[in-house]
Amino acid sequence: MIPEFLDFSMRTRVMGSVGLVRELGDQVTRLGVRRAFIVSDRNLNQVGLVERAKEGLAAGGVAVVGEFLDVPPNSDVAVVERAAAAATAAGGDVLVAIGGGSVIDTAKGMNMVLSKGGNLMDYQGLGLVNEPLGKLVAVPTTAGTGSEVTNMAVIKDPGARIKYSFTSPYLGPDLAVLDPEMTLGLPPGLTASTGMDALTHAIEAYLSTSANPISDGLALHAVRVINQWLPRATHEGSNVEARYWMLIGSNLAGAAFSNALVGCVHAMAHALGGLFDVPHGLANAILLAPGLEYNLDVAASRIAELAPSFRVQPAGSDEETARAVVAAVKALAQGCGLPARLRDAGVPEGGLREAAEAAAMDGAIFTNPRPATPEELLEVLAKAY
Repeated sequence: MIPEFLDFSMRTRVMGSVGLVRELGDQVTRLGVRRAFIVSDRNLNQVGLVERAKEGLAAGGVAVVGEFLDVPPNSDVAVVERAAAAATAAGGDVLVAIGGGSVIDTAKGMNMVLSKGGNLMDYQGLGLVNEPLGKLVAVPTTAGTGSEVTNMAVIKDPGARIKYSFTSPYLGPDLAVLDPEMTLGLPPGLTASTGMDALTHAIEAYLSTSANPISDGLALHAVRVINQWLPRATHEGSNVEARYWMLIGSNLAGAAFSNALVGCVHAMAHALGGLFDVPHGLANAILLAPGLEYNLDVAASRIAELAPSFRVQPAGSDEETARAVVAAVKALAQGCGLPARLRDAGVPEGGLREAAEAAAMDGAIFTNPRPATPEELLEVLAKAY
């Protein structure tokens, strides 16, 4: 069967190697720029990762003209605006984001404001940025969001208690530098939760109503890589090989979902993050299996196709195989030491209905294989509570 329509794009050059950050300046200058403004957070600065990147930039003749190190775990609109103002004052011709999804998404938001003017919320939504932006380089320090290759950013508005999505083919960084040494210090819990975020990207991209043959190939390989290497990266944090392959798995998943989008698990995770500050990866880790069970009625055959990537033997029917895949997802998360219940992530039981209503309005819900009402999402959330 020929798909009705295929549309796939990725504008980011991806480079990966052990110790590659030492050559960061050489790679950045290939973009025709030499004055960098660094975006990161205090923790990464304290453990020396920002300094390592600065040394790599200097070695290639790139000057650091300024930095913004106050990105929080869940970046917000005001943070982006402050960071953009700091970058304007400092000058520079390239943003270098060193961090996880929050840092990279902050830099994407800054890039819109710096390149086009106005306020960040002027560009909230789909396709409101229709021309190239300034140069942006991403150095991920977690293997989870895949933001270093995606065409979107998620930024919180604390006042509205909503996570807003910004989407444009021009949002993706110009260069992504995957250096496993930059992830060696990530604690086991964060390694596991960010890895499950990447797994959720891959699986939901594969199940999405906007999936296509190219995103399918990326998603399937991402599932296989993450299932193989996440436990080792979690329990053997200094294992450079495991860290490298998790960066690759996250990157594959990012490229897949950037094109195919995601589904109900992300819709609920966005809602929980906006309302109750639940870390995104942890919310996905808890909700992935219940979300798959919700989609079983309409997507059993697609879920069953994930079996080889989980090293699950096919059962007698697609539904039986799909349930075995769901069991493998649960086992992976629990084997990495993650909680299985929303109550253990600080979600109040009385907030489930509000979360369900917010999730039903989230953009991610519209490519879920099974339509979902607030009442149906409430049942999923309650099941995970």
